[in-house]
Amino acid sequence: MDDKLRKRIEELVKEEISIVPYQVVWPKMFEEEAGFLHERFSRNLIKRIEHFGSTAVPGLSAKPVIDILVEVTSLEETKRRIVPVLEAEGYEYFYRPAFGDSGPPYYVWFIKRDSEGKRTHHIHMVEADSDLWDRIYFRDYLKEFPKVAERYNDLKIELSRKYPNNRVRYTEEKGEFIHSITEKAKKYYETKR
Repeated sequence: MDDKLRKRIEELVKEEISIVPYQVVWPKMFEEEAGFLHERFSRNLIKRIEHFGSTAVPGLSAKPVIDILVEVTSLEETKRRIVPVLEAEGYEYFYRPAFGDSGPPYYVWFIKRDSEGKRTHHIHMVEADSDLWDRIYFRDYLKEFPKVAERYNDLKIELSRKYPNNRVRYTEEKGEFIHSITEKAKKYYETKR
């Protein structure tokens, strides 16, 4: 990793973590961004687009950033055909490991900000076989089981107070809960098929 990229990442992970109550505008923000992506890029490059993360769960407090998972037919084509377009629109681009700090598998990640420089969207572009699609199980399980969502809500608030400017620690500390619920959700939904 070059020094410029390392510095950008160091700055990003120190940005304040602010958890706010659920906002009814979040699904509309997702729909608008998904519509923009479908209008801008062909269906032979972008397939399904999903709203995930806490802003996708009605009633759940969250960092006010819309997480979007986009299925692309090819990461290489994404880097070649999507990255230049979104960068020209002001999106920040990263090609990053899906899990941990280094090594494959990778995905294409964009940060969109508002006019004040605050994050509004995180766009994660992955191929159909990416393990990042497991995040949809977690989202659906929280929607279906409000008591589990409430436990997750409390954990996020606690961690945001504990690590207000350390996104790495905040994310790591949530990891065990997310992993255990995701595994439970996968079993649950696979038995319902």
